[in-house]
Amino acid sequence: MAVYTELSESEIKAFLAMYDLPPLAAAEGIRAGVENTNYLLTFADGSKRILTLFEKRVAEADLPFFAGLMQHLASQGIPCPMPVTTKEGAAIERIKNKPAVMVTFLQGKGASVIQNIHMSELGAHMAKMHLAAQNYGCARANALSLKGWKTLFAKIVSRVDTILPDLASELTTELQVLEASWPKELPSGVIHADLFPDNVFYDDADKLTGIIDFYFACNDMLVYELAICLNAWCFEKRYEFNITRAKLMLRAYHSVRPISEAELEALPVLARGAALRFFLTRAHDWLFPVEGAQVTPKDPLEYLKKLRFHRSITHHSQYGL
Repeated sequence: MAVYTELSESEIKAFLAMYDLPPLAAAEGIRAGVENTNYLLTFADGSKRILTLFEKRVAEADLPFFAGLMQHLASQGIPCPMPVTTKEGAAIERIKNKPAVMVTFLQGKGASVIQNIHMSELGAHMAKMHLAAQNYGCARANALSLKGWKTLFAKIVSRVDTILPDLASELTTELQVLEASWPKELPSGVIHADLFPDNVFYDDADKLTGIIDFYFACNDMLVYELAICLNAWCFEKRYEFNITRAKLMLRAYHSVRPISEAELEALPVLARGAALRFFLTRAHDWLFPVEGAQVTPKDPLEYLKKLRFHRSITHHSQYGL
């Protein structure tokens, strides 16, 4: 979440005229995140909604997939936002000539300090989400998998050594290794693909209350979601791997949807790939910032350090399961 497009109160009110909602009381740009423009809208009755304008990597043609997925998951009991439709029944509209979606507001907040209970809750709900999405009737390829990484790398390769010397050579080799070893024919389905701590809400009792920001959701290997979460949730501030967190997440997931031996064997290479994916997108945003955007690019070196850790893994048991 971020703010790339500034909206005036009058522009937001004109947009809201298409909806059957109470009068707008307040609109606040959400500065966190890096991908899209987001506003928290508060209405006269105290209710809240989130308005998202799609700016960067999200294709407008994919929006029906995301909107339908949230509707489907919510109907299956997964705590996620629901798209708010216009008086005409449309879930996708435009504002300032950009595609936009408004969704319901979920109670709870992200974990400021990750605790063991957060990991168990995450693992169990992730597995439930994967199972609930099995009968979702739409599909979307992962645009940020091997082919997408090569495209991103081609855009930054001439500048990437300004981040760290000799990085272009290291990443060239990494892409070659991953392309040669990337697994195939593992259990697949719809995954969230961006399940970071700021996209998961908990209540005061540390129970999971919401999963948000489905705008990278796609069809891919289910265990790849776990690889993403190993990167996003299981490292300390100095990038030491926290095997206790990993063990709790994997065991909770496994208790709901058993992880096969083939999936476990693939986990180290998938974790390398997930680290590379987030390094490349961060490096691109670091090297090509959007002028005037109210967003702080995130340090790509965090994910280089994680990538190098995953290279040291020789067996999936080193992740705790």
